[in-house]
Amino acid sequence: MTHHAQQDAGQCPAHTPDPARPLRIFGPDFSANPHRTYELLRAQSPVPAVEFDPGQWGYLAVTFRAAQYLLRNNPGRFRKDPHHWEALRRGQVPPNSAALMMMAPRDNALWKDGPEHLRLRAALTGALGQVDTHQLARTVTEIADRLIDAFASVGTADLVAQYCDPLPMLTVNSLYGSPPALGEEIIHTVTRLFLAGPDAAEANAALESACLELTRYKRARPGRDVVSSLIAAGLTDDEMIPSLILLFGAAGPPPAKLIASGLRRILTDDRFAGDVHTGVRPVAAALDDVLWHEPPVPNYCPLYAQGVQEVEGVQLQPGFPILISFAAANADPALTLGLPPDARTGNRGHLSFSAGAHACAAPDLARIICETAVERALDRLPGLALAVPADQVPQMPGTFIAGPAALPVSFQRGIPHPARSGRTAA
Repeated sequence: MTHHAQQDAGQCPAHTPDPARPLRIFGPDFSANPHRTYELLRAQSPVPAVEFDPGQWGYLAVTFRAAQYLLRNNPGRFRKDPHHWEALRRGQVPPNSAALMMMAPRDNALWKDGPEHLRLRAALTGALGQVDTHQLARTVTEIADRLIDAFASVGTADLVAQYCDPLPMLTVNSLYGSPPALGEEIIHTVTRLFLAGPDAAEANAALESACLELTRYKRARPGRDVVSSLIAAGLTDDEMIPSLILLFGAAGPPPAKLIASGLRRILTDDRFAGDVHTGVRPVAAALDDVLWHEPPVPNYCPLYAQGVQEVEGVQLQPGFPILISFAAANADPALTLGLPPDARTGNRGHLSFSAGAHACAAPDLARIICETAVERALDRLPGLALAVPADQVPQMPGTFIAGPAALPVSFQRGIPHPARSGRTAA
């Protein structure tokens, strides 16, 4: 039987996505308990079929072994280019689809293979590699203090809206040399885009326009910043726009959710609540615990099979996205079989920064931003505690971005601006 005849005849959803049967990784039922869905999927297959957006089907790698294999893929067997997504080619993906906003083709390193990927990634890593990490920590501290000063005298705050969400993007705008007004526009449009609401397509167009404006601004006024470095690497305007969208996307909502989840973990988990204040267990350990159990990007990094490909005994058909579930892979019971509950504390072997040729280009910068932000909040807000029960903290929907949607807290009011404490990130 030919490949097309197999598709026409229909197959088991463990082999070909079947719209009648795969589990959903979106919607209220999934969002209420994602790990229950991952357990059910893992019981089906290492790479089961899923519905990842209304009417959109593909595969999801839910074991650590399958995820790691696919992330370190052979480009001859799997490709990153979204033009291999059959439903997209046929015009069957709605323009305001949340998945489309996250998976649409863009001329940046994330969606390229071979020499083009190497060229664009080298420009990114070169630009990010010039960031002064000591100055970065100072910048984060200054921004954190400015944000905290706005609510420190009140005694209550929503740390997501007033601290965690704006801090990474304000930091990135500083690194990129954005003029203040343009930086505010970029922050606004990135937030709209990642919320994937009904105006996502409009937000995407606005972000592209803002990135072009920033590129032109920096071409006329080059400096010692990331955008100027990318321009110096020879990227055209058509390459700068998607490359900046990639950088803003990676450096905005994911670190924001990691900061929020890290603070929640420290405020609610006895393993960390006392230790980070006494310095026995560093903030970094709490953040890595979050990265193991609640990665801010739970499912992403789509690939496309070149012809029928077998992974862990599963035949993957071409034309369908193969997503990586970092949340499910990190939680794979095979990783902790026979180990004590805290065996992974301090372990950085998770996949939350991805792996292989398309892994996060600057995980160390992300760690500095997040660790410094969490530490500064703990330093500046004595008596910090959740203002609602832990199980009432609202969550993001959790398909592509996960973490607290709000973090209501209380703390001692009227705190003067102190010198930074002696505790350091580990």
